[in-house]
Amino acid sequence: MNNAPFQTPAALEANERVARLFAAQQAAYRAEPYPSGSERVRRVQALKTQMQRYQDVLADAMSKDFGFRSHAESKILDLLGSTMEASHAISHLKRWMKPSRRSTELLFLTNSVSVRYQPKGVVGVVTPWNFPIYLSVGPAIAALAAGNRVMIKMPEATPATNALLRKMLAEVFPEDLVAVVGEELVDPSVFTTLPFNHIVFTGSPAVGKIVMRAAAANLTPVTLELGGKSPALVTRNYPVADAAKRVTHGKTTNAGQICVAPDYALVPRESVDEFIAGVRRTVQSFFKGKTTGNPDFTSVVDDRQFKRIGKLLDDAREKGANIESCGPMPTGSDRSLPLQIITNLRPDMLVMTEELFGPLLPVVPYDTMEEAINYINDRERPLALYCFSYDGAERDEVLTRTHSGGVSVNDWGWHVVNHDAPFGGIGNSGMGNYHGEEGFRELSHAKTVFKRHRFFPVDLFYPPYGNFVQRLTMKYFLGSADPSLGGSTGAH
Repeated sequence: MNNAPFQTPAALEANERVARLFAAQQAAYRAEPYPSGSERVRRVQALKTQMQRYQDVLADAMSKDFGFRSHAESKILDLLGSTMEASHAISHLKRWMKPSRRSTELLFLTNSVSVRYQPKGVVGVVTPWNFPIYLSVGPAIAALAAGNRVMIKMPEATPATNALLRKMLAEVFPEDLVAVVGEELVDPSVFTTLPFNHIVFTGSPAVGKIVMRAAAANLTPVTLELGGKSPALVTRNYPVADAAKRVTHGKTTNAGQICVAPDYALVPRESVDEFIAGVRRTVQSFFKGKTTGNPDFTSVVDDRQFKRIGKLLDDAREKGANIESCGPMPTGSDRSLPLQIITNLRPDMLVMTEELFGPLLPVVPYDTMEEAINYINDRERPLALYCFSYDGAERDEVLTRTHSGGVSVNDWGWHVVNHDAPFGGIGNSGMGNYHGEEGFRELSHAKTVFKRHRFFPVDLFYPPYGNFVQRLTMKYFLGSADPSLGGSTGAH
């Protein structure tokens, strides 16, 4: 049975266009397999300049796609993050490109070994809707810095942003270098089944598995940035009101539609009421009790996501949760959903098993640090972990005993936008890293080059075996065998 979506003539033409673009990029890469450092810098600089030129209209386009999105958040999170990443690559690319000299084994002394970083070829980038610029342009910067060609698959939920990004990039790049496809691609597998030299995917674990299966057919390496339920652990030695403020910022920025947003808060049992009061105060301070029509508050992106969040809340309510809305609920077509604080939780509630990706904040009480750490470790490894503690030994215990893609201590999310450090998940939250030097390495092939010195007597290791140099070498490196284990000397 064929489960592929129905393809209209326009959709079939889009599929053919993607295949043509891919073939053109493959041919262009073969013609220029190793762009110079100065050419790579020029390309990244051109992308940065376009981001700066188009910042206002990009913010407008993203707001249109979301129903309403705070222009300040678009500029801070999507555009500022992208330009900082470009600036970092421009400043450090020359050093990243230098071949790395390595030491030979003693046996091969006087020869040389080096590692050269070679572009992989054509890189496919699959972008989610929550940060359509940062999560398309960011991987593209890494791909261009590494000398690759790049094709970007934009999400169907952001058509205005997709069209503008395509126009913006076409002004400075031919499509055989950078190409954008979007919602016209009805079947996303048309993109992910292409034999890319690397795929960077950001999205849910469920879709990540589908992408990985498609890539496996071509043995295409993948970088998966997935997400999961990122905990915010508030310890007893940290001011509860300050922790509440920072967690609330993470849950209301982009309406919580962020893969590294705090998913739930672990709070000492005796401090739960104080924490919730701090959340309420922070929401009032940020938004003055108003989300609808507030220029600083972003809407849930579309009706599909709004209904999904509604089902999570309904399930929790039916199973006995207490839900407190930090503002009037939206009506009609408005999707400006205020932060929802959820308590009296049960493990079988959907809010405790699914990534929330919205302005929902479950508050989980704990009694001991051991209990809190076990609670985190009993669940899939998250993309981020937030530890609020002023006790160095306590922080080290949390960092040592838990796994997560990355950590911010005494705040949320800011480790992601420091581009001299890697960003990536582990297990259910993904695999591979990018940003900065790690992004350059991820999208390059580290090619080992061994160069034999002209007069190095490697012939001494050719057959017939058993000469004096071979016996001396074996004795030096292997020592003596244990005769009690049996075995043969190999002699006839």
